Amino acid sequence: MPITPKTPEVRVPRLVGLMAMDAREAAARQGVQLAAPDRPDFHRVVVDYVVRQYPPPGAEVPRGAVVTVWFDLGEGEGGGGAGVREPRLPIPPPGGLRRELDEPGDAFEVLR
Repeated sequence: MPITPKTPEVRVPRLVGLMAMDAREAAARQGVQLAAPDRPDFHRVVVDYVVRQYPPPGAEVPRGAVVTVWFDLGEGEGGGGAGVREPRLPIPPPGGLRRELDEPGDAFEVLR
């Protein structure tokens, strides 16, 4: 059944992979609004690409519902993984792993 402009329900368009300006246009054509929690300046974003959306494409929502989109992080915005991992300070002591318990006289004493 085709969705006409008078139906109260609309289908969410596929926005992943679109640039911000294209995503805004596609959402307006379909009758939904967009929100971007990671971009407070969303109305000015032009060339960033949508990498995730909710609800998913094809879901039926009320006309005028909000679709949340997330964008790929641009250069200098922290898109580099888990951060700095090395050098670790303070440097661990040499000699490998050390037990937290007292050094036993017999290696199998704890098991007996």
